[in-house]
Amino acid sequence: MNDAQRPIAVLLMAMGGPDKLENVEPFLLDVRRGRPTPPELVEEIRERYRATGGKSPAVDITQSVAARLERRLNESRARYRVFVGLRHWHPFIRDTYAELLREEPEHVIGLCMAPQQSSLSTGAYRKKVEEARLALGGTCPVSYVGSWHQHPRLINAIADHIQQALARFPLETRPSIPVLFTAHSLPERIVAMNDPYPDEVRGTVEAVTAQLGGQPTGFAYQSQGRSGEKWLGPTVESRIHELGAAGHRHVLVAPIGFLCDHVETLYDIDIELRQLAAGLGMRLERMPMLNDSLALVETLMDVLAAHESSLTLTS
Repeated sequence: MNDAQRPIAVLLMAMGGPDKLENVEPFLLDVRRGRPTPPELVEEIRERYRATGGKSPAVDITQSVAARLERRLNESRARYRVFVGLRHWHPFIRDTYAELLREEPEHVIGLCMAPQQSSLSTGAYRKKVEEARLALGGTCPVSYVGSWHQHPRLINAIADHIQQALARFPLETRPSIPVLFTAHSLPERIVAMNDPYPDEVRGTVEAVTAQLGGQPTGFAYQSQGRSGEKWLGPTVESRIHELGAAGHRHVLVAPIGFLCDHVETLYDIDIELRQLAAGLGMRLERMPMLNDSLALVETLMDVLAAHESSLTLTS
């Protein structure tokens, strides 16, 4: 295959999730790096997936994003192949990397489906790719898209989805409804590591807040882990209690640390957090996720174009 025929491979990377209830335990085994999960915790997590459709929708959504992105990228020149590799479930990053090598790509671009960077999340995806490169060999160059936490298309899309969700509330209440931004919590030790995650999450929040005008906003971390160490806060539960105590009867949750629906939105927010709010006499709604929307696909196209331009300038 000559250079003109060799594709550019785009590797979309995400955490992944179980594709059926029977695979909750092996999924957790991979997340916990081979450490057995207590049976009661396995059953608790399995019940969460059972309550939200019996599997994680994130894998199918990411595959749909990949298909839509590949079609758009190839509208002018058919040279891109877009693949999906998951950190903790099938298709694993290593397996996908082996698959894309068979295409003899000119270049591989790794793109994490998380706008905010962290050594414990996006950094771990890159590590999986490097492990695959070491194990599988090959001389194909690989580069990685950096942070895109304040990309204008991303910010505009989030702000638009927040406005869509605010429209569910009575018209007269909307200007005073607090928008509570959330992102997945990480262990607090990342602060001592000078990890960029807290600052990048804050940057996304500030950029979206600027688009919302005078809408009241707040922020909290959600879905803290079960390990014994401290996790980033404040917790979203504590923020809901504070809003209720302050007299608010409506709240809109905007999970800006996530791109698509999965158990952390469908269960942690839509079921658990909504029940907590209802018990405090509050109505809680959540903004729709970007999922496989055109807005997200166009954001990714811009992000990839900027990345390729930077490679050209430095080569």
